[in-house]
Amino acid sequence: MIAIRSASEVPWADLERVFETPGDPRTCWCQYFKVTPAEWDATDAQTFATRLHEQTRRGDPTPGLIAYVDDEAAGWVAVEPRDNYPRLRRSRVVQSGSAETWGDASVWSVVCFVVRREFRRQGTSGALIAAAVDRARAGGARVVEGYPVEPALISGSDADALYHGTVSMFEAAGFSEIAVPTPSRRVMARDLSAVA
Repeated sequence: MIAIRSASEVPWADLERVFETPGDPRTCWCQYFKVTPAEWDATDAQTFATRLHEQTRRGDPTPGLIAYVDDEAAGWVAVEPRDNYPRLRRSRVVQSGSAETWGDASVWSVVCFVVRREFRRQGTSGALIAAAVDRARAGGARVVEGYPVEPALISGSDADALYHGTVSMFEAAGFSEIAVPTPSRRVMARDLSAVA
């Protein structure tokens, strides 16, 4: 059974367990889209971990959600108002693909997924994205954007981009394709304005 909780309501040790997943999570701590390139180059993983800890302890809006499978911390999704991710403003994928105006607080973004290896292919990411949409709606979102990859069109080191999620995940959660800024990347959105 998969349960989703706000990262602001769970023990920090549970976030550490998820972010200690081998690969980028243990160095990024979901801060990549929140800092400038210069800050990224000059900051170590422990500082990023401290920043995420501070962000989750501030309360609402939470920077993300944690999935639990049988009470074990299994995964993470980052979802916040798009303006909380300043690096997205400079992203070629987003610049060329988003139809939304910068500075609109009703536009939220799903930018990152982390699922521990032993919990993959069990519906964890699907549960996280559905909960992210609900969280955005509760926070006043009119639109939720995502920037997933098409796995069939990536190879080698590009596989690292899977943290954005996959096109099929977003489609299953009711997102529609808005743009194809690169062969392997999509801009997808879900309009919440007509949903009660």
